Amino acid sequence: MGFDASVISGVIKFIEPEFGLSKLEVGWAVSCLTLTATIAMLIAGPLSDRYGRKKVLSMAAVVYAVSAIMSAVSPTFTFLIIARMIGGFGVGASLIVAPMYIAEIAPPKIRGTMVSFNQLNIVIGISVAFFTNYLILQWGKADYAWANTLMINKFNWRWMLGLELIPAILYFGALILVPRSPRWLVMKGNINEAKESLKKAGDNQNIEKEVEAISLSLKNASDKREVKLKEIFSPALRAVLVIGIVLAVLQQLTGINSVFFYAPMIFELSGFGVDASFSQAILVGLTNLLFTILAMSLIDKIGRKLLLTIGVTGIAVSMFVLAYGFNSASYTVTDEIIVGYNNNSQLIGLDELKNVEFLDDIKFQLALQETIGKENAEKYETELVSKAISLNSSLILAAILTFVASFAVSIGPVMWVMFSELFPNAVRAVAISFVGFVNSVVSFIVQLIFPWELSNLGTSSTFLIYGLFAAFGLIFIIAKVPETKGKTLEELELILSNK
Repeated sequence: MGFDASVISGVIKFIEPEFGLSKLEVGWAVSCLTLTATIAMLIAGPLSDRYGRKKVLSMAAVVYAVSAIMSAVSPTFTFLIIARMIGGFGVGASLIVAPMYIAEIAPPKIRGTMVSFNQLNIVIGISVAFFTNYLILQWGKADYAWANTLMINKFNWRWMLGLELIPAILYFGALILVPRSPRWLVMKGNINEAKESLKKAGDNQNIEKEVEAISLSLKNASDKREVKLKEIFSPALRAVLVIGIVLAVLQQLTGINSVFFYAPMIFELSGFGVDASFSQAILVGLTNLLFTILAMSLIDKIGRKLLLTIGVTGIAVSMFVLAYGFNSASYTVTDEIIVGYNNNSQLIGLDELKNVEFLDDIKFQLALQETIGKENAEKYETELVSKAISLNSSLILAAILTFVASFAVSIGPVMWVMFSELFPNAVRAVAISFVGFVNSVVSFIVQLIFPWELSNLGTSSTFLIYGLFAAFGLIFIIAKVPETKGKTLEELELILSNK
C-alpha cells in the first residue's frame, strides 16, 4: 500500500515537464489514486462481509500488480491517471479490510501491536519507495552498461512506477499463508473453522469462550443479513461515530500526505538540490519507519489516548515551526543564478530581478510571472525558488522529521487501531468503510490542492493551516477520545454502547 501510494513523490518532477502539467494536474497525478481508494473504502467493508476478509485482500494484491504494469508503460498522462486510479481500488480495500482482519484474529493483549503491523507495512512501503526512487535516479546518472541497456535514465519515472509489481506479488503470496477471520466465520456459521483460525492465531486458551462471546455479540443479526449504512447513524452509535470521523479527518488535515507525496518538492523548495531532496526523502521514510516501530512497542503498554496526545502535540508544534521557518525566508536572484540561465531564451528578463530581495514567496512568484511570463514562471518555479531562497534549512529539516516522527508514533497507526476497536461486531465492516471513506476524501482533497496552496497561499501559510488543525484536534482527543487498551472487542462494544 505504502509503496503504491508514495512512489509518485519521485515521479512528479519528471512527468510535469514531459506532459506539460499545470499545478492542479500535478495534484491530480498524486491524488487520483486516493479518489478511487475512497470509492473502494465504501464497498470494501460490505464485500468483506459477503466474501471474506482474506479474499478481498487477495483481489487487492492483483489490482496492485495490474496498476504497476499499466503505470510503467503509460503513453499519455490520461493513461497514467487511469492506471493509478485502478491501483487506488487496491489501496482503499487494503486500508479498510487489513486492520479489520488483524483486529478480528489477534488476541486482546496484543491486538494494538498486531493492527499496527498493517501501518508498519505501509510505512515500510513508503520508505522503500523513497529509497528506490533515489536509487533509480542515481543509476540513471551512472555510466553502467546495464543501466544504459535498460534506459533507466531515459525512462526513470517508468522504472519507479514499474517496481510496484514486486511488493504486489509479495503481498499476494503472503496472503496464501494466513487463515480466514474467525469473526467472519462465526458470522457465516462456520464455528469449527473459526476455532481453527483462533488456534492458528495463537489463542489456544480461551477459544471456546471467545467464540461464545463473538456469537453473543452477533445474536441480534441474522447470518445472512447485510448491514445497511444507515444503521451506523443510530443514536446508540452516535458518540463512537463522531470520534471515528474526527480522527479520520484529523489524520489527513495534519498534512501528512502532503509531506509523504511531495517530500522531494518540499525539500527542493527549502533550498536543497535535486539529489539532496531525494536523499532527504529517504530520511523521512526511515524516520517514519523507526517511530512506527516505537508506536507498536508502546501502544499496548501506555495506551492509545496517551500516544495520540503526545503525537498530535508534536505535530502541531512541528507545523508551527515550519510555518515560522518559511515565513523567515527571503528570495534573491543573484548573479550566479542569472549566469546559470544565460543560454535559456525562456528566462530572458530574469536579470530585472537581480539582487532584489523578496520576503514572501508569493511576491517572488508574482515577480517571476511579470518578468519571464506566467507559463515560464510556472515551468521553472520550483527550480528558481530553490536557487533563490535563503532560510534556516536545518530548522526546516528538523521540523519535518519531528512532524513525521510525531505522526508515526501516534495518529498514523493509532487511528486504524481505534477504528478496529470502536465499532460493534455486527456493524464493524460498514462503519470502518464509512470512516475510512471520510479519511480518504479528505486525503484526496489535501493531495490535490497542495501544489495550488504553495503557489497561491504560500508555503508558510500552508503549514500554519495544518498546525491549527492539529491544535484543534488535540483539544478533541483530550476531551472526547476514550482509552480502549486491553479490552476485548466484545467488552468494548458493551462499554461504548452505553456512552
